[in-house]
Amino acid sequence: MLFSKGAMSSNQFTRREFVKASGLAALARSIPAAAQDRSKQKSNELLLYVGTYTRGKSEGIYVYRMNLAGGELMRAATVKGISNPSFLAIDPKHRFLYAANESGEFAGKKGGGVTAFAIDRKTGDLRKLNEQHSPGVPCHVSVHPSGKFVLAANYGGGNVVIYPVRAGGDLGEASDVAQHTGKGGDPKRQNGPHAHCIMLDAAGRYAFAPDLGIDKVMIYRIDVKNGKFIPNGFAATKPAAGPRHFDFHPSGKFAYVINELDSTLTAFAYDKAKGVLTESQTVSTLPSGFSGTSYCADIHVHPSGKFVYGSNRGHDSIVAFAIDQGTGKLNLIAHESTGGKWPRNFGVDPTGAFLLVANQNTDNVVTFRIDQQTGKLAATGQTTEIPSPVCLKFIPAFS
Repeated sequence: MLFSKGAMSSNQFTRREFVKASGLAALARSIPAAAQDRSKQKSNELLLYVGTYTRGKSEGIYVYRMNLAGGELMRAATVKGISNPSFLAIDPKHRFLYAANESGEFAGKKGGGVTAFAIDRKTGDLRKLNEQHSPGVPCHVSVHPSGKFVLAANYGGGNVVIYPVRAGGDLGEASDVAQHTGKGGDPKRQNGPHAHCIMLDAAGRYAFAPDLGIDKVMIYRIDVKNGKFIPNGFAATKPAAGPRHFDFHPSGKFAYVINELDSTLTAFAYDKAKGVLTESQTVSTLPSGFSGTSYCADIHVHPSGKFVYGSNRGHDSIVAFAIDQGTGKLNLIAHESTGGKWPRNFGVDPTGAFLLVANQNTDNVVTFRIDQQTGKLAATGQTTEIPSPVCLKFIPAFS
């Protein structure tokens, strides 16, 4: 191309201007592509929050990014200076995280507490908002579907508590406490109430609190106007079963409780209008012929509703059952070694592709891929060293 040395019209370019303009155009074209690549990368990732006991080497809550292609974990942040953030819960909009401080003394007072954090929308890191004392030692927290309340179960103290959530995500003082009473059949473990979990149904109308000490799942209707528990009866388990954790089927028609002391899993039909559980089946979580010592811990229903999984501490396995979609009853699939010791908690990622196990006594989290047809687990070879892992919670990575 030839360029005149004389004056140029406004629609003509010098070579330098042409190169500059071409470069800017290329850059402009590349920006959407780069943004799309980053968005695609984020859509293939999850954020994983790991609650721990800080009595040993743990520093607090660990934040990881999880690659959904292969299940690999990469450390993103460590939230330090928190006493025993053993169990975690995240609000429905993924703005706030709440941790049960499972300690005998908290902020200078007898008992534990619950700490509120804001989630950084870019990095997933946590910023402490505030904390509230708990009337006991909490081992489980959950968030109401509205995001307006946080509920905690106090193993020490044998009660459940409800906290209002203020506009900025921080917690108000407890608006109600429901005290459990009674004993169970095991004098060593059931000499009084030990609330171990509190879960809400999908509508947020009813709350369910398995109490290991009294062999009951206590049921409450939630007064959402005043933040109060209204007693709504209970569902009894077998004597000395020790109900521990609870989960719903995604259809809302069935619910399941895992029983720590006798290593069983109980299936219930759920009447969502009345908040009533009716037992349909109780099965062992251990293989036939096992004679060692073992205690159940955690339970999760697969997002598809086809399978339910439970953890055995001592046998150190995950048991998998297939769920009959008409009755909610269970059929054994298999037992899978957890690749560590004392699987206190585990989690199924929201896509249903992976199951991750927190092996408390071997300081590791082991990743398994879930067969979507059979429900069987297969180790991916991914083992992540995390001190005293107790709880695993997933949310999508932020774009």
